[in-house]
Amino acid sequence: QVQLVESGGGLVQTGGSLRLSCTASGTIVSIYNMAWYRRAPGKQRELVARITKSGTTNYGDSVKGRFTVTRDNAKNTVSLQMNSLKPEDTAVYYCNADVLAEIPIRLRGDYWGQGTQVTVSS
Repeated sequence: QVQLVESGGGLVQTGGSLRLSCTASGTIVSIYNMAWYRRAPGKQRELVARITKSGTTNYGDSVKGRFTVTRDNAKNTVSLQMNSLKPEDTAVYYCNADVLAEIPIRLRGDYWGQGTQVTVSS
């Protein structure tokens, strides 16, 4: 099995910064795309940022220029540096990964973390 565990959420004032991290563990053969999504109250889940195994990134329009996604392939981690936070960034943030795992046969699947709350006060 594969588990994704996020950390780093919390409460911050407008204009502040937070860094989220997510570590994948289990019988992992390879991790392809890793991403961060978020879901705000009453809204649909949206893509925040995605990073390929080779490091190519793409961002949701609302976070471009403020958020930066990085990954460490050796440690199976993905991070999200969030700067210039706004109240509209308040949401539960979820880590997502496209993983080839050995369970015990090799299967590729989409895995999610449990989510971490980010609250930006005005």
